[in-house]
Amino acid sequence: MPASRPGLLQRVEAYRPSKAALGWCCILSVVATITVGFVWGGWVTGGTAAEMSSKAADDASAKLAAAICAAQFDSDPAATAQRAALNKLDTWERGDFITKGGWATLPGVKDPVTGAADLCAKQVALPAAKTAGTSG
Repeated sequence: MPASRPGLLQRVEAYRPSKAALGWCCILSVVATITVGFVWGGWVTGGTAAEMSSKAADDASAKLAAAICAAQFDSDPAATAQRAALNKLDTWERGDFITKGGWATLPGVKDPVTGAADLCAKQVALPAAKTAGTSG
């Protein structure tokens, strides 16, 4: 009777890897974990996280300033005429119009909040459909 070949489980149990092989397996596991984490896992470095949080804070302050700007624009006695003038401008000129009008500058602050004028212009400008309906 010929001797039977050992099965997979028996071969795995009998395998004794060298220290070098174990070391390389550990190193490759660490590299694979880091690669998967940064590429697909959403990991970021501390610098990137700081940039992301700073951008989120700037966006939030611009949104808040834009809401205040829209309220200031609407409370202006000449709001109707200003809105008509704003709607006649191209979209890329509207932020400058809002800044020059002083609506984007918060009370007690010298300079307007970055990005607030463009957001404010979008909030106070009439949509194209309403503008077309009121002009005729």
